[in-house]
Amino acid sequence: MAEFNDIIKDSKPTLVDFYATWCGPCKMMHPILEQLKDKMGDSVTIVKIDVDKHQELAQAYRVMSVPTLIVFRDGEVKWRAAGVHTAEDLESKLREQM
Repeated sequence: MAEFNDIIKDSKPTLVDFYATWCGPCKMMHPILEQLKDKMGDSVTIVKIDVDKHQELAQAYRVMSVPTLIVFRDGEVKWRAAGVHTAEDLESKLREQM
């Protein structure tokens, strides 16, 4: 948990994908996040958190469904949504935090 807190406290936006390996929509998000990372590079951090392996984090951020995407900056939640989103939509949300 301490390492996660260090990551989300960064001044650059961090997109956290709370997912599960058994979740179909979560599997759809993987290539979208890869595309987003390729486009935005080091200007953002993208982290994937398996809710089955990290239940305490999922509970701490009240993740009720997967995928849940949360954008953090300086340790604060700036945006969150559940479900599959396009790379363009996510890029827009991240750029708002830059």
